[in-house]
Amino acid sequence: FLVTAAAGTGIGFATAKRCAEEGATVVISDRHERRLAEAADELSAVAGARPLAIPCDVTREDHVQGLIDATVDAHGALDVLVNNAGYALQGPVEETPIDAVRAQFETNVFGLIRMSQLVLPGMREQRAGRIVNIGSMGGKLSFPGGGIYHATKYAVEAISDVLRFEVSNFGVKVVLVEPGLIKTNFADAALSHMHTPSQTDGAYDDFNAAVAKNTAAVYENPLYARLGGGPDDVAKVIEKAITSDKPKTRYPVTVSAYAFMGQRKLMTDRMWDAFVRTQFKAPGSEA
Repeated sequence: FLVTAAAGTGIGFATAKRCAEEGATVVISDRHERRLAEAADELSAVAGARPLAIPCDVTREDHVQGLIDATVDAHGALDVLVNNAGYALQGPVEETPIDAVRAQFETNVFGLIRMSQLVLPGMREQRAGRIVNIGSMGGKLSFPGGGIYHATKYAVEAISDVLRFEVSNFGVKVVLVEPGLIKTNFADAALSHMHTPSQTDGAYDDFNAAVAKNTAAVYENPLYARLGGGPDDVAKVIEKAITSDKPKTRYPVTVSAYAFMGQRKLMTDRMWDAFVRTQFKAPGSEA
């Protein structure tokens, strides 16, 4: 099976490693070639043979087409696709450059759609297959400063629901995994995309600083650490989604995912807004 964004120390690599340990034939891809080579070296020690590792930027058509062609040439039609590629863009909607918005959707949404489109003909032909989309609890609720990222994860929720219906009679199952707080380099990467104000005369300066501080604090807070988890916690759930004869449509991961999504479901919009205001100071508020 194929895992996108499988280099580094995050969810993709943990998933590939866990499945390789169980004897699965794993193909990994990532846009970072050096990290991909390191991941392949580490996985070869587990699997006994070097896995097929193909550099791929899911926003580039030539890359994704080449990835699927090389995988099919080596192993035939895929049995499983894990759509893991993604990142978080942080910053106020007003100040986020539109090119950055497009790039976020290209990776988190359009890349996922295109990968799915390319593997589905083979899965339909063999009347079997599984697509596992890595969403987020952020596809069910939203926090200030993450509007663009949340929009992509809401989109993944809708795509997964529709695709699940459309391909079910072809023997293909679509599963959505919804991690909560996961301790990876995700927070650092998210904050690195926080944009410097350029057109609003500093209207969001204090807000940006507060969002950065709150985001970092969440991952350092011992309470949240107990509510969260690590990449392998997600990998275990992905393995379950892959191997179950009758997988669930959705798999929340970590206590934080269940807690926050449950809380949001019980609250009206105004109640949620009031809760968020206890955690974030709204832009334009008096000091």
